[in-house]
Amino acid sequence: MPVTLRKTIMTRLNQAVLSGLGGVLIAAAFAVPAWAQSSPERQFGTAAGQIVVEAQDLAKAKNYGAGAAKLEAAIQLDGLSPYERATIHGMLGSFYYELDDLASAISNFEQAILSGGLSAEETREFTKHKALLMIGSGDYQEGARLLQSVVATPTNPCGRHAEPIYQAYIKAEIYEDALPCAEAWFAAASPKERKHYDLLNFLYHHTDRQGQQADLLKQMIGRWPDDLPLWNNWVSLLAQSGRDEDAFEVKKLLYLAGRITEEAEIKKVVEYYQYYDMPYQAGRIMEMEMNAGRVVANGENLVRLSELFRQAREYERAIPVLKKAAEITGRGKTWAQYGEALYNEGRCEQAEAAFTRAMDLGYDRGKSWMFVGNCWYESGQLERRPECDGAIVKDRDNSRKIALNDKAISYFKKVPVTAKNAGAARKWTEFVTAENDSFDHYCAESEQLRIDLCFMKIESAYKMEIIRGEFYLAPKDQYCLAYKDEYDNRYRRGI
Repeated sequence: MPVTLRKTIMTRLNQAVLSGLGGVLIAAAFAVPAWAQSSPERQFGTAAGQIVVEAQDLAKAKNYGAGAAKLEAAIQLDGLSPYERATIHGMLGSFYYELDDLASAISNFEQAILSGGLSAEETREFTKHKALLMIGSGDYQEGARLLQSVVATPTNPCGRHAEPIYQAYIKAEIYEDALPCAEAWFAAASPKERKHYDLLNFLYHHTDRQGQQADLLKQMIGRWPDDLPLWNNWVSLLAQSGRDEDAFEVKKLLYLAGRITEEAEIKKVVEYYQYYDMPYQAGRIMEMEMNAGRVVANGENLVRLSELFRQAREYERAIPVLKKAAEITGRGKTWAQYGEALYNEGRCEQAEAAFTRAMDLGYDRGKSWMFVGNCWYESGQLERRPECDGAIVKDRDNSRKIALNDKAISYFKKVPVTAKNAGAARKWTEFVTAENDSFDHYCAESEQLRIDLCFMKIESAYKMEIIRGEFYLAPKDQYCLAYKDEYDNRYRRGI
């Protein structure tokens, strides 16, 4: 399919869905001349009205946080009418949008709608704004459906909002629902550009409409070169003239149509995907073609595949590929890449073994031991802090956190003093050692606070002994009896 499919469409959605919406919402909030309405039920009382005016003034000064705080207070007033509640919630929604708190904005628009104080047209507008915010916050499917429910007309399933609706459905990968709005957008476009054809081509492919896709491709071929040799020539000319993206689109279409089967050409397609920052898709193509036997699974290609998955941060997928590549190539660098992928997945023992193999093959010892040390330290961060029991750390020697810290220190100390990483290794050693020591200091301080508190309770018990006729500590303070002899030796000697 000749489109920068997901990249182009998703970028457009990310940049455009909420573009200009803030101004619309604020204008909607400010367009409420509260007590100037002719109908009594659409007027503000004095108390709420004064707060709303103050909130509007704060918003005009871009102080939306303070304005929202005032409105939150106003909504708690007793006796608010549905109209007052609707207006205040609507303003709160617009203020929270400006504060980038979409969840609160959506919630307040919902409350405005449910208040019963809006007209039918106002309800429709607030519902539309709520839907757009849902899409902007990542609730693509429900946001698109809600927006479509209020903007659809008998002759147009998407009204004037075809673009955000189809984009949201594509984000949610609900291509069947995206298609009607995309077709409406296509039909209304004048003049029709490449992006309009690209979109329908993308959706026809993903909705299995081979016939309609074929008709569309026929139109595209009429506007662009119309046979395979010409298309190949066009790819070359586009690349030579710097229009690599268009060349990529044509190359993708040829590949997806099954017209590219040679290893060298498949690798060019993979390079295009990587060049346009789609390493995961490039890796999937490389992997699929290796499995099909059209790309040889040799050391060089396996290393290439692992690099693509690592670039896409798909470390789990890269690990078995890297292991196989390291075994085939026998290169220290490849074993180190394998170890780094294991490190990123927190598999420290396996990472240590991989880096050890890399060092045996001549790879940098400083880098290797730093990775291993960091892996064990980061694993220790997932363990709970040792607990205090008296003035010592409870089961200190059995603390897994401290044991992993100690293990990390041992590897940082293995970094050669001549290595570039020697300074960093020394600082890490000092830092982790200080972290271990801090547990002991914390427990000692906690114990001293415990003693001081008990001394206060014991002193109070002695003072009350005259009245009670006995030394008495409450049941919850019985633990303080352990410190009574120490208190007596310090403060009651000779009494």
